[in-house]
Amino acid sequence: MFVFELVGNEANPVYSKLAVENLDRQYSFLQSIVEASLGLGQPMLSIEVIRALNYHAISCLHVSPGEFRPCPVQVGAGEGAYHPPQHFQVPALMQMFTNDVNRHWDSMDGVQLATFVLWKLNYIHPFVNGNGRTARTAAYFVLCLKSGGWLPGQKVMPERIRENRDEYVAALKEVDASLSTGLNIGPLHALLSRLLDEQLSEVEGIEAG
Repeated sequence: MFVFELVGNEANPVYSKLAVENLDRQYSFLQSIVEASLGLGQPMLSIEVIRALNYHAISCLHVSPGEFRPCPVQVGAGEGAYHPPQHFQVPALMQMFTNDVNRHWDSMDGVQLATFVLWKLNYIHPFVNGNGRTARTAAYFVLCLKSGGWLPGQKVMPERIRENRDEYVAALKEVDASLSTGLNIGPLHALLSRLLDEQLSEVEGIEAG
């Protein structure tokens, strides 16, 4: 059963309810895999983790959960539409991507590395659906590993990114535009830094109260 094929849109209440419940399961898995990675002394990003995050996000909502897309996709419509790399390029691009992340694990701070993960996964767009949800949680996975554990907060950074969608999309486009002159993740890094500060400041405020 794939709910989207049955109801035709993501605004349908059945789709929305399952999407929220999937998100809860995705965050539970995310926290578990953060703890397991640190417990095993293996702080790294793997294709297996990314695919598992996508599976939890879109299971029973869309086709091919956790599987790389077997076809071209388009993000948006009209002249501003984004056309990700061809589907046959995805496996190699994902391998190079995770290699790059792990190669720079010690030389980049947590927010820098999370920013790169967030942008690059959106750029590759490796799945049929749920790419944004997967990119946000993969970025948070890296951030938590770099921070030495699950970061506290009732509303964590992936949710804050989603709530600031317009600013988020604009920042992604700015990073994309920089590719022709040299990758600059600065606009997206600034957004993530601010949202993380907000998350941690709220926690500090609750503890002080």
